[in-house]
Amino acid sequence: MVYVLGFEEIDRTQVAIVGGKGANLGELSRIDGVEVPDGFCVTTEAFTRTVAGAPSIEDRLDELSRLEPDDRAAIRELSAQIRCAVEEFVIPDDVAAEIIGAHARLGAGGAYAVRSSATAEDLPTASFAGQQDTYLNIVGSAAILEHVSRCWGSLFTERAVTYRLRNGFGHKVIRMAVVVQRMVFPRAAGILVTADPVTSDRTVVSIDAGFGLGEALVSGLVNADVYQVRDGNITGRTIAAKKFSVEFAPTGGTQVREIDRKRRNEPVLADAEVLRLARLGRRIEAHFGSPQDIEWCLDGDDLRIVQSRPITTLFPIPAAADEKYHVYVSVGHQQMMTDAMKPLGISLWQLTSRAPMRDAGGRLFVDVTEALSSPTTRTGLIEALGKSDPLIGDALRTVIDRDAFVRQVPEEDSVDAPPAAPGAAPAPIEADPDVVTELIAESEASLTALKRDIRTKSGPTLLDFIQTDIQELQRVLFAPRGLQVITAAMDASEWLNDRLREWLGEKNAADALTQSVPGNVTSEMGLALLDVADVIRPHLEMVAYLRQVEQAGPTRDAFLDELAGYPGGREARAAIEDFLDKYGMRCVGEIDITRPRWSESPTTLVPTILGNIKNFGPGAGRQRFEDGLRAAEQKKRQILERLRTLPGGEQKAEETERMIDRVRTFSGYREYPKYGMVSRYFVYKLALLREAQRLVQVSVLREPEDIFYLRFDELSEVVRTHRLRAELIDERKEAFRTYQALTAPRVLTSDGAALTGAYRREDLPTGALPGMAVSAGTIEGRARVVSDIAQADLEPGDILVTAYTDPSWTPLFLAIAGLVTEVGGLMTHGAVIAREYGLPAVVGVSHATDLIRDGQHIRVNGTDGYVEILSQRAE
Repeated sequence: MVYVLGFEEIDRTQVAIVGGKGANLGELSRIDGVEVPDGFCVTTEAFTRTVAGAPSIEDRLDELSRLEPDDRAAIRELSAQIRCAVEEFVIPDDVAAEIIGAHARLGAGGAYAVRSSATAEDLPTASFAGQQDTYLNIVGSAAILEHVSRCWGSLFTERAVTYRLRNGFGHKVIRMAVVVQRMVFPRAAGILVTADPVTSDRTVVSIDAGFGLGEALVSGLVNADVYQVRDGNITGRTIAAKKFSVEFAPTGGTQVREIDRKRRNEPVLADAEVLRLARLGRRIEAHFGSPQDIEWCLDGDDLRIVQSRPITTLFPIPAAADEKYHVYVSVGHQQMMTDAMKPLGISLWQLTSRAPMRDAGGRLFVDVTEALSSPTTRTGLIEALGKSDPLIGDALRTVIDRDAFVRQVPEEDSVDAPPAAPGAAPAPIEADPDVVTELIAESEASLTALKRDIRTKSGPTLLDFIQTDIQELQRVLFAPRGLQVITAAMDASEWLNDRLREWLGEKNAADALTQSVPGNVTSEMGLALLDVADVIRPHLEMVAYLRQVEQAGPTRDAFLDELAGYPGGREARAAIEDFLDKYGMRCVGEIDITRPRWSESPTTLVPTILGNIKNFGPGAGRQRFEDGLRAAEQKKRQILERLRTLPGGEQKAEETERMIDRVRTFSGYREYPKYGMVSRYFVYKLALLREAQRLVQVSVLREPEDIFYLRFDELSEVVRTHRLRAELIDERKEAFRTYQALTAPRVLTSDGAALTGAYRREDLPTGALPGMAVSAGTIEGRARVVSDIAQADLEPGDILVTAYTDPSWTPLFLAIAGLVTEVGGLMTHGAVIAREYGLPAVVGVSHATDLIRDGQHIRVNGTDGYVEILSQRAE
């Protein structure tokens, strides 16, 4: 067993032996021009020999693994017990002898830093920064041995345990190494990051600097001087007032000292030192191949590097075919699904879309560079995306205003890009219900043919068939007449809002006129689930059974079979099966084909069915639709009557009535193309899973769902060859796990700059949260902040606050009085359904789920687009 390794014996491949910090220090010491203070690592073998496997620890780790990340009291108590037990273990004599020998070879009389280095620390996918302990100015072999034990124990600090629970790291698989490194007594120290920590711009080096040890900055004791460097030039400089520094204590450890008043406002670094640090940072970044977070010390004139770790919070940049400047717009913010997607889901969407689609961090982006580079398309693109999401529009305007865009995409190189939708602007179309009927019939006939023809396909023939059928999906999805219908409804809605505000002073009048429009497949779905509740409600035993069903409980067949055994169960089963026949292809995050559909897991509908039973009476579905229809008709009569009293009123009323008819005839179809697309996706998915089962039978895959971690072209190759690199699926699963922790930006550039946009409004009440008005009206009520649809416990009058809603959330809209989301636009699904149900709604409210607490009393102004928090305490 090897218990100690010198830095010269270590490189980045030895994380399992010396932990992330130790591996990075060993690698740093190999880079020409980088000075790393001498040291050695106490390996994970020493930890295992001393601590791991002890029964008293193993049992407690099992108990710890069963806790939830939010169970803070239990985590605090149990982790403290484990930490104390670890620190009390006696280091075996042979381990201690190797540590003492390595210390003596470096110089037993000096001071050392003793630093934790866990095997899941400072990795490209997880930093664990600050989760374990570091001890400075440790003198003598006995003290070093004591602090090695303390570092081992810090693997079980409350913060480290909670971090692992939140990020899916097992407590038993992580081992602790310890770095012992000669101390540097710097006049200045700090942190250098090779990307702007605010914007993520990879062209910027940002340097924080303070007097004395860097602990003063890390602990937040003092403000840092901040320097920014781009292309070898200092582009930003902020000199802070520095009252304190952390220095070495004569008896060991550190102490806080007050800085002389005359020096408090002095720059920590000269310009030459700033530029030298920036160059050194770029050299280290180039060696590791990714942006780095670097700890440095200035020892006299010598720059010493004491750590470098990957920056794990940066959103990845989509791969481009060239090195030109690119601008990407998030698809998830337009599709109301900002979660990470698996590779099969991403690749199938890319095959379906006609836009220049890129992916990064498990998310999809449209490359809008060409459209932005040309004046003939730039304005239209920004206006169109701004109407959909004002924050995207503002972010794009910020990009255009930057010198980088003008410099890297010169006018003479610009290319006129096509509009976001293929083809020219659709011609106007008058209201005719038959047009919608024909479009839906054509889509359903195409879907029926797919279901018939795909049954006989398997092996490579199946993959080829699906690839060819995607062209049919595109034909139906992007049908010119369908685009005419959708555009006609949007234009008519905009016309009504503009004219009726001008003529009558009414804001967003079209919202009330679109309640209960015919043929909206998504709103009809919500009402249909009320009908299911009507069938179940009279049977108390069945209701009691549903209350006991876990969301991830019995399979579809087992659930439905057991349900049928209760009084009224046959009727209930038939009602649920009828619902699934029409809507079972839907689910949360449905644009990702890999997500489990309601037909695959119908128990996910149980909480909503129970909520409908609790909150509504019999016949509520039909009643809700009729109430909305009456409200829309009454609003129409009121508007037309008022218009006729104006100068030229008859003509105004005639034009307005024509536009109202157009809105009501065509608005419902807006939801159908996506319904048709996910219906087709589900057919593909079932066929692909049948093929995956065959691959499992011949030992190519471990389980059918492994295909979700392959792109479509990769899956085709695996089906043809029956060959798959065993590690690939595990690598993809790990990558997906890390992507889930990232937040996708609305706009991303090839420099890595992540732009969120701002509203820049001055018409808001004090303290109001700005957003986009998408469904008129004002409502007050209890905020219910919901992150998981299955956990929604809503009562009539509640206001739903969530990150996003896609069609699968629609059944919840029946139980709420208003809606607030972090993501969305005027024509996204949540907005469309909110208008049809008559719910005041504000979308695009940044950080709504953080700023609004569950149970607070809030006011939603869906007419002017803002939210007010009326009480700081939860009700």
